[in-house]
Amino acid sequence: MQGNNLQSNNRLGTVDIHFTTTAVHGTLILERELEEADLTKLIEQIDEDLVLSADMPRDDFLVSVYVGKDVGFYSDEYFAEENSDSLDFDDDDDQSI
Repeated sequence: MQGNNLQSNNRLGTVDIHFTTTAVHGTLILERELEEADLTKLIEQIDEDLVLSADMPRDDFLVSVYVGKDVGFYSDEYFAEENSDSLDFDDDDDQSI
């Protein structure tokens, strides 16, 4: 799997590419809508710059395109920090005899 940010002067979106033995599957998530002509040019550019440069034989390049927005980036480190912040070290509920 390969993920790349698509950039020129401003960010357009993200592409994930998966290589199989017969085809290449791409998921393109755009941050804004593009005209059909611009979208096909972008897919052709991804094919030339990323897919064909991998030098892997393929029968087809299949691309699913979505339009959405980035709502965050999460990793194991993020969740480890969040879990350590949420630990309750307050022992007020324990009573000693």
